[in-house]
Amino acid sequence: MAHPITVAVLGFWHVHAAEYAALAHQHPDTKLVAVWDDDPARGRAAADAVETAFVGDLDHLLAREDIAAVTVTAATSAHRAIMVRAAQAGKHIFTEKLLAPTVNEAEEIIGVADEAGVALVVSLPRLYHGYTSAIRRELAEGRLGELTYCRIRLSHDGAIAGWLPDRFYDPAAAVGGALSDLGCHPAYLTQLFLGALPATVSATYASFTQRQVEDQAVVSLGYPGGAIGVIESGFLSPDPFSIEMHGTTASLAYDSTGNGLRERNIGSDSWQSLPVPDDDADSFSRWVSHIRNATRADDNLSRAVELTRLVSAANTAAASGTTVRYPIGAA
Repeated sequence: MAHPITVAVLGFWHVHAAEYAALAHQHPDTKLVAVWDDDPARGRAAADAVETAFVGDLDHLLAREDIAAVTVTAATSAHRAIMVRAAQAGKHIFTEKLLAPTVNEAEEIIGVADEAGVALVVSLPRLYHGYTSAIRRELAEGRLGELTYCRIRLSHDGAIAGWLPDRFYDPAAAVGGALSDLGCHPAYLTQLFLGALPATVSATYASFTQRQVEDQAVVSLGYPGGAIGVIESGFLSPDPFSIEMHGTTASLAYDSTGNGLRERNIGSDSWQSLPVPDDDADSFSRWVSHIRNATRADDNLSRAVELTRLVSAANTAAASGTTVRYPIGAA
C-alpha cells in the first residue's frame, strides 16, 4: 500500500479552508500534518480545530521533507507569493479560486509548478457536478439547437446574515467581492457552456451594504455568434443555484432545489424532467490522482487561467463603466 500524501494547510483566510483540511483528513490517500497562517492567532485556533500542529514559519514548513503537498486558502492577493515558494520547494498544490489576481500571475504560478514537476489543481468544483454532466450531454447531442442565451445565478446571504468574515470585503486582500469569490462558479460554467472567449464583457457591481467591494454583481458576455451569457452573484440572498439556457430548438432549466433539471421544446407548453447523474470525482480527489499518477491537470489549469482573465475583464468593465473588448491579455 502506498504511503499517504502528507498535506499542510497554508492559510485559514478563506471560508473553505476548514473544508479542505477535512478532506485531507478524510481522503484515504492523504494525511493532514500541519497548518500555517500569516495570522498566528487564527492559525493556532484553526490547527486546534482540525487537531493538527501549527507551524508559524512558512519557510520552515516548506523545507520539511515530511510534507509533500499543501492546500492554499490564504488571501487571494497572497496566492502568487505563497504558491511560487511552495512549488519551488517541491510541494504539490491544491488551491481555492481565484488562482491569482492577474493572468500574468496565474501563468507564472503554473509555469513554476510545471518546472518543479508538482501537481497543481484549482478548486472548480461545479465542473464535476452531475447537473453539469447532464447539461453538457444535452448540448453535445444538439438537443437545444444553437445556444442563444445562458444565465447562471449563485448567491448566499453572507453580507445580510453576517456570517461572511469582514476580510472578504477587503478589496486588496480579496481582489474584489461577490464576483471574484462566489461569482467564479457561474463564470467558469458559462465559459464551459458558451466558450472561454466572448467578444465583449460588461458588468454592473453594487454594494447594498455599503462595503468596500460589491455585494452583488451582474456580468454580461457577448459572443461572436450572437449568443449572450449572464453571470449573477451576490452576498445578499440565499437563492437556489439556477441555470437558464435557451437554444433555437429547446430551453433548459436547472434549480438546485430538489436538484431538478428540465427541458422544453420550442412551441411546447410542457417541461420534461431529465435525469441528473451522480457527481464525478471532486477537485481534491482529482488532485490526489494527479499526484499519484504524476500527471498534469491540463483542462483544470487552462480553465483557471481563463477564469482569471474573465474576472479581471469584468472588474475592469465595472470600474470603468464601459464594455470591454475581449480577450484581454490573451496570447
